[in-house]
Amino acid sequence: MPLSGDHLVTIVTTTKEVVDVTPHLWSWKLAGAMAITFIVQGVTIGAYAARLAGVQTHRIATSISLFNLFMTAGRLANLFSVVMVGPLSDGAGHAVGVLQHANDAAGVAQFQHNFDLQLRLIILAGTLGMIVFSIFLPMFTYLFRRGISSFEQRGSVPHSAVRLFDPAVIAQVVKAQRMPSMRRLLEFDWRSLPMRMLVFNVVVTGVYAIGVQASYYASVLDVDAARTALGLSGIINGIGTIAFTLFVDPSSSMISDQAIHGRRTIEEVRAMVFYLSLTAIVGTLLSQVIFYPAAVVIEEVARFFNHVHG
Repeated sequence: MPLSGDHLVTIVTTTKEVVDVTPHLWSWKLAGAMAITFIVQGVTIGAYAARLAGVQTHRIATSISLFNLFMTAGRLANLFSVVMVGPLSDGAGHAVGVLQHANDAAGVAQFQHNFDLQLRLIILAGTLGMIVFSIFLPMFTYLFRRGISSFEQRGSVPHSAVRLFDPAVIAQVVKAQRMPSMRRLLEFDWRSLPMRMLVFNVVVTGVYAIGVQASYYASVLDVDAARTALGLSGIINGIGTIAFTLFVDPSSSMISDQAIHGRRTIEEVRAMVFYLSLTAIVGTLLSQVIFYPAAVVIEEVARFFNHVHG
């Protein structure tokens, strides 16, 4: 049914109110989402140190358990950023819907561009988190060694975790930090590592970094299929997790096992941790490139299933 003149005036008035309030780039919700992503992605990098700690302590099974615990906890914690990103998406989606009814294409583009920048800033925060936490990998390695030792003594992960908050332990962990020199980093040889593992780590990290954000952006590209687009984020992250489990985790575990049995050196394990961290950072940088195409693909899939009848 066509809109009456009075109804059209109401939509235009509402549009003006929304435009005056919503299109601001910065907000506390954006800052909160960036902070959560910074920490979560950084902890993901820190988890790589569990491999090295396992080889150093010859407790590879325990180190793998701690690694999986950190990775799973990090990916679960990443969902808490939804609490911050959700309201940003709701505001942008509402504004776009109103502007589309008012046939204001310029206004729609403005809100979509603003939301695009917000999501890219969140992704960038994750990249910065990885870079910062990778600098502290020596500290994380020591932390995992202490965690493995504490777990063996107490037999409980929660009790061991509480022990790590002891001020004396924190002081020792901080003291263990050593800033690596550029010369030292260049000594790590990537040729001793499986190229497939490194390539898949780039791809998996890149996909996982934008799984949620691309779905949120797709929900603003097509507000009529918004809920379907948001539901696809779980599928994307699930595929990323399966790919990591199939192609990255087994190779890194095998290298750790080989080091335990003397078929590889501890330096090769250090090189593995370094290059896994580096390729993860590269993956999040790549995610900025594939972010918009991924959102468009999600939008098209959501639109297709949203309009299938029967």
